Amino acid sequence: MKTFDRRGLMKGGLAAAALMGGAGRAFGETSSLSDLGTSLVSSPEATIYLAGEIVTMDPVRPSANAVAVVNGRILAVGSLDDMRLIFGDQPHRIDDRFGDKVVVPGFIAQHDHPVLAALTMSSEILSIEDWVLPSGTVRAVKDKRDFIERLTRAANARSDPNEPLVSWGYHPAFYGPLTREDLDAVSSERPILVWARSCHEMILNGAALAAGGVTQAVVDGFDDTSRKQSNFDEGRFWEQGLFAVLPHIAPLAATPERLRAGLELSRDYMHAKGITFGNEPGGILSKPVQDGVNAVFSSPDMPFRWSFIVDAKSLVAAHDDDAEVIARSEALASWYGGMTSLAPRQAKLFSDGAIYSQLMQVREPYLDDHHGEWMMDKALFERAFRIYWDAGYQLHVHVNGDAGLDRVLDTLEANLRRNPRYDHRTVIVHFAVSAFEQVERIRNLGAIVSGNPYYVTALADQYAEVGLGPARADAMVRLGDLSRAGVRWSLHSDMPMAPADPLFLMWCAVNRVTASGRVAAPDQRISAEEALRGVTIEAAYSLKMESEIGSLVPGKRANMTILDRNPLAVAPMEIRDIAVWGTVMEGRVIPGSKGKRDASAVPAGPGGTAPAFDRAALRHALNVVHAHR
Repeated sequence: MKTFDRRGLMKGGLAAAALMGGAGRAFGETSSLSDLGTSLVSSPEATIYLAGEIVTMDPVRPSANAVAVVNGRILAVGSLDDMRLIFGDQPHRIDDRFGDKVVVPGFIAQHDHPVLAALTMSSEILSIEDWVLPSGTVRAVKDKRDFIERLTRAANARSDPNEPLVSWGYHPAFYGPLTREDLDAVSSERPILVWARSCHEMILNGAALAAGGVTQAVVDGFDDTSRKQSNFDEGRFWEQGLFAVLPHIAPLAATPERLRAGLELSRDYMHAKGITFGNEPGGILSKPVQDGVNAVFSSPDMPFRWSFIVDAKSLVAAHDDDAEVIARSEALASWYGGMTSLAPRQAKLFSDGAIYSQLMQVREPYLDDHHGEWMMDKALFERAFRIYWDAGYQLHVHVNGDAGLDRVLDTLEANLRRNPRYDHRTVIVHFAVSAFEQVERIRNLGAIVSGNPYYVTALADQYAEVGLGPARADAMVRLGDLSRAGVRWSLHSDMPMAPADPLFLMWCAVNRVTASGRVAAPDQRISAEEALRGVTIEAAYSLKMESEIGSLVPGKRANMTILDRNPLAVAPMEIRDIAVWGTVMEGRVIPGSKGKRDASAVPAGPGGTAPAFDRAALRHALNVVHAHR
């Protein structure tokens, strides 16, 4: 007897889909696919996509040349001859437009921030690196003088003296401190808001403070931690201090028009990079703001789906009753629809401060003896962890320093001992500075990691001299140690903390080449195959979606990224140069930025089409929206 296994491969070498009766169905020698012709004629038409090579990320069949799709799902993977065996008389068509291309599983943006990306990418970008956007290339800032000169030109180019100027990208560790006095010298009349490269810090001039009604008395009224993380005289607010001041100055930094334009730019940028599914960790706790996001991201012409994780930090801080926290978390599902959704039973927490602002909590002192910060006070962090842990949620925890990681792992271990859980998949997010022995502890506690390999490329050279020193700076994001220890990990960009470009992230992780061209901690490099897994199947695993996306096997969503070369076959330094032709998203072919999206063919998904949003309500909500990194 010839049987079919659940991967859709006939034992003995002939490929066949696990269909007509489900995975594992067996046919006797007297049965043949042609005998099923009557039932096949009534089956929906399938499309067989042919490619020069298909990299499946499926260990049972790593490569193929054809993939069959019906109703947005993969029906079979194999060769064209395999497909002919399978289909017989079932209606199907052959699409060979990828005949000279390489098909890989659809790239997954495991951890990106659409609102932050929208507002930063639509601001005056003055950053430590070049940004190549659909609207053009913005060159890196050379030094503080260059920054001030470019900021001054931007201010003078605006005809309305009261129009706020928002800039993003300044980095004190690269260019030196920036204060209210520096910005007042640029303009004492126009409100100027400089959002630091970390997005965890903002510097305001006097006009911006006045326009937002921010006085010393207002700052004195902040809670103790927020007040300590603010400096009114310098116009500088960071971490919880930034959270506290945002309700006052958000209307200066964000408008509905800027948000929408930025979201559209981010959408086009991410599609051009081959993304077919993305996730916002820490969904926005403002219904009008989310409606503004949905107006773009829930629209039926979106080239990818996007999910949102519960912002546990804000919900726990707002509610004293544990049951109310969970009830309100689950009620958030109604905020989404169309191409957006709430990631089921997942929540986001924060440990220490940002890597870009060097405010992570580290075991050994910084070179200049400054100190890190906590983004959640310990009591709030531990309460939030316990509430969501006991409710069976998967926790994604922002952490950058080794001391910050100690807090996360201590809390995880305490909850495991108190209330053991299997396959909890607690995600260590960012994983900048860590100690070697912490890797083994991560493994033993059953946690996984989502790392940002761009930290090494962008920051290792400068941080070797400023703040961390060579050893800690070079060992950031120790993926090699994770692999050797058997810890599962994925890659993310944290856009706008790094470009939302999976091939570039792969390049960073595989090569660990810094801005100066040297290799930082060569033993932490990983293989191209591991890196590809990091933006496909491991990214799906980190979101508990590995049964739906991340590899090309029968039954999963037909999400594919179309490349001009195989990232597993090119020289490691060429990975970032591979061109993205476009994507297939749930069976819909979407060419790159020059192609036209077919809105009518997009599956609407839960909730139907995108909801409308109230512009006035959104404008009001931007007055109180919190930072979400």
